[in-house]
Amino acid sequence: MRNARYANAAAGLKNLHQLIQLRWVAAIGQIFTIEVAYYSLGLSMPVHEMLLVVGCLVLFNIVSLLRWRTGHAVRQVELFLALLIDVAVLTVQLYLSGGTGNPFVFLYLLQIAVGAVLLRGFYIWSIVAITTACFAALSRFNLPLPLSADLHLGLASPYLLGLMACFLLNAILLVIFITRIERNLRQRDARLAAARQRGLEEEHIVRMGLLASGAAHELGTPLSTMAVILGDWRHDARLAADPVLQDEIAEMQTQVQRCKAIVSGILLSAGETRGEASAQTTVRTFVDALARDWRASRTIAAFEYENRFGADTPMVSDTTLQQMVFNVLDNARDASPDWVGMVAERDAEALRITVTDAGPGFDPAILMRLGKPYQSSKGRPGGGLGLFLAMNVARTLGGSVTARNLPVGGAEVTIRLPLSAIALPTTGPAHHGR
Repeated sequence: MRNARYANAAAGLKNLHQLIQLRWVAAIGQIFTIEVAYYSLGLSMPVHEMLLVVGCLVLFNIVSLLRWRTGHAVRQVELFLALLIDVAVLTVQLYLSGGTGNPFVFLYLLQIAVGAVLLRGFYIWSIVAITTACFAALSRFNLPLPLSADLHLGLASPYLLGLMACFLLNAILLVIFITRIERNLRQRDARLAAARQRGLEEEHIVRMGLLASGAAHELGTPLSTMAVILGDWRHDARLAADPVLQDEIAEMQTQVQRCKAIVSGILLSAGETRGEASAQTTVRTFVDALARDWRASRTIAAFEYENRFGADTPMVSDTTLQQMVFNVLDNARDASPDWVGMVAERDAEALRITVTDAGPGFDPAILMRLGKPYQSSKGRPGGGLGLFLAMNVARTLGGSVTARNLPVGGAEVTIRLPLSAIALPTTGPAHHGR
């Protein structure tokens, strides 16, 4: 899944950045330690070789920083190799300064802890095995460091001071960097969970679409039969003498035609992709027609509509866009049968449609889970699908649907659709073939 790959890539880049920062701290810490040991304590050690190793570490970190700036996904093997470089640098520095007799030998534990957070399976156990082998090798092979343990001296012992500095360095870096790495991994897991939830919602939409198209097919035949029967009744001489009955038959015919139009719209949306059965229009014309059609087909005391879009823009419309806005308007009418307001306006490079009602507003729990299926206060089976479908249509087009309760009462739902997703593509002069 593309969202899962994106989440893993983002977490890998953040973790690589944390390693780069950790390496800068290690380089500065090594320079400081060499200065204290060589110049302040007067210990005899190959300072030039040790500084050369620090220079190599800085050079590798610059290369890692350039790699991080590319933005490409970071694989586990890359993090593993980066940690191996850090282990190698630490091993060389310890070899040049007493091996296991150096109190900073316990920095190996920091490498293992970081690896345990970043790596999985074979890689982390490889780090454990390699650091153990390095520790064993340093006990035999090293350049001696004139530094005795002298633990009986307490804090006056340079060895004990170095051991305490190593402990503090391990503790501080573990708290700072592993906390950051854990946060990166939690963010990745949250993105993966959101991606899985989105996949389930899309699957839910597909199931509802199949159910709706199947029901539409089943309804087509009885509706056609009813239309034929009503047409026969309309022209029946015995029924023509009753004007009241004729008016009722005409109303029934109108409602049957409306049902057939709804069924046809469902089949059209289920059977054709966007653009194949769409119509060329403009944004102002589309929104005006949408408001007019909704007002004509619904019973409501007052419907206030205002078009503030400004300069018109060509666009492609289809029944999906219309039904998305109708769902929001129908929800507003259910909450506020006496008044519904709708405003269309341009928001930068987007069409913004705001629907307002004078009802009781959204329950706070519903606002927290806005757009989830079956989250409704209407108390009827199937409630809550209107906003769910509207949000998924808007998200498919790169837009959004937001809702809030107004301070003066009522609720406001805002649909925002990028013009780039609905605008008619501009083309150059036509090329005529010969």
